[in-house]
Amino acid sequence: MNISVIYYSMTGAIYRLAQEVAAGAEEAGATVRLRRVPELIPLEVIEANPQIKAAAEAQQGVEVALLDDLVWADGIALGSPTRYGNMTAQLKNFLDQTGPLWAQRQLVGKAVGFFTGAATMHGGHETTILTMSTFAYHHGMVIVPASYVPPEVSSTTTGGTPYGPSELGNKPDLSAEERAVARAFGRRLAEVAGKLRA
Repeated sequence: MNISVIYYSMTGAIYRLAQEVAAGAEEAGATVRLRRVPELIPLEVIEANPQIKAAAEAQQGVEVALLDDLVWADGIALGSPTRYGNMTAQLKNFLDQTGPLWAQRQLVGKAVGFFTGAATMHGGHETTILTMSTFAYHHGMVIVPASYVPPEVSSTTTGGTPYGPSELGNKPDLSAEERAVARAFGRRLAEVAGKLRA
């Protein structure tokens, strides 16, 4: 299976979550492309904020996503922090460029899932995943949720939802439950993508 994990991360938290999703897919035997979407924040704003600057530097080695990464993949994981219950402008900008793929039906039948994060418990984890999912409906994709399959979804006190992996911000690293849900989701996405491909 080919899995593309495509994300936007301003402070590094979603990057860490994306790495766990990618690792889970690799555990299931998938070939994975980890990609970040282009930044839209002005350079002077990034340079003026130490946290954003450090996160940008940490992600320099991650290739920038291209539409070909969607075409190449059997399964796709899309990640973004929440912005008022929706995805960031950076990820939306990337997805808005998929009109030619839609016209050619190139994403029809592919597995897709979503992951997110917010600084507060009720800051939009689930609504962000739900609003991101409309992209999949228009492309005729098969949505793969995290579900309640990983037991950590039922025990987490930070992030991790049945809709998809998530992280609760304002901490230096992911919790054990957030990591477990993200890895399980990556494995499940790869497994479903493999079955659809077959």
